Amino acid sequence: MNWFVYVGIFLAAFIIMEGITWLTHKYIMHGFLWLLHEDHHQPKPGLFEKNDSFFIIFAVPTFFSLLFGTIYHVYWLMAIGFGVMAYGFAYFLVHDVIIHQRFKWFTRSDNTYIRAIRWAHKMHHKHMGREEGESFGMLFVHKKYLDKVRREKKLKAV
Repeated sequence: MNWFVYVGIFLAAFIIMEGITWLTHKYIMHGFLWLLHEDHHQPKPGLFEKNDSFFIIFAVPTFFSLLFGTIYHVYWLMAIGFGVMAYGFAYFLVHDVIIHQRFKWFTRSDNTYIRAIRWAHKMHHKHMGREEGESFGMLFVHKKYLDKVRREKKLKAV
């Protein structure tokens, strides 16, 4: 296979992870594994939450995809592993750094996309329990949040 195919597989894995994240968040994290996710909606003092264990849950199959892909020269499996790993890194940047500001790197951004994902996540967290949630994805923000931020910026500019 030529490298364009592997880049395509990498990108497809990255994009598909948004859907997997949405489904996992809605039906697993807000479902039978709520006991691990609950402290994310009802924060307690400290740097770490039980919710952080989902990092390990997602990292294990990624690690094995990369490991077995490398050992057995299964390059499409490596491309999937790298795509999932890239999504995990993007998720970390968006969720932990930009939205929850666990690290103070992008605290004053006026970027429309960043403000929209922050707003979407705020709407997700307005629900303290496991039911009645909204905005379960992470990187692909719904148009209604982008529109809201654009309207606010337009009003602010006047």
